[in-house]
Amino acid sequence: MAQTAVIAGVGPGLGASVARTFAANGCTVALFARSAEYIETLADDLPDPGEGLAVPTDLQDVAAIESGFETVRDAFGRVDILVNHASAAAWKGLADISLDEFETAWEVTARGAFVCSREAVEDMRETGGGTIIFTGATSAVRSLGGTIGFTAAKFAARGLAMDIAQEFGSEGVHVAHVVLDGQIDTPDLRARDPERDADTLLDPESIAETYWHLVDQDDHSTQPFEVHITNGPQKTEFM
Repeated sequence: MAQTAVIAGVGPGLGASVARTFAANGCTVALFARSAEYIETLADDLPDPGEGLAVPTDLQDVAAIESGFETVRDAFGRVDILVNHASAAAWKGLADISLDEFETAWEVTARGAFVCSREAVEDMRETGGGTIIFTGATSAVRSLGGTIGFTAAKFAARGLAMDIAQEFGSEGVHVAHVVLDGQIDTPDLRARDPERDADTLLDPESIAETYWHLVDQDDHSTQPFEVHITNGPQKTEFM
């Protein structure tokens, strides 16, 4: 039976790569994002044997998230996999960031992940387990200075991941937090900096394969909680 995956926060970068990779491995994949047109196009173009479903969802809106999960259940049944991928940030420090900007970062990155996880875990406990993956960043494990909204939200999301892993691991819910230590190669980044050396960027297709490996664990007695993905030959921020 196909596993049902929800990817919360999908754009033309890692989110799209994860959707394609999970579909290629036989998942039915629900795509959550505000941009209905983009996710509808992506859902129609996912590889076989998977199946896609676009669920336009504002991840700042608690009721919209809850409604989105009901839409997924109606279409595919209970959720087996959740990827908390959404984030928002104003790249500003303490003196410059507004309260609204700070709260937006927290609402999308932390509260959104909390609501999505609560919905998914409810399903996973009914079916005997599942996988939740959090997309983290260097700022989830140490401050870089001057990005206080992003840092606070990512620290919060990492804390959520730890707590959910501790509370529900014994019930078969595998939680993993992936620290992306570098910039992801995206069409927007390439447009801004077309001369950028590919070796200085993280390949979203390769990251997506790592995400799938976290889902497709052969030995459930030995599961990673935290994975750090770096730039390879480049100097990394974290290490």
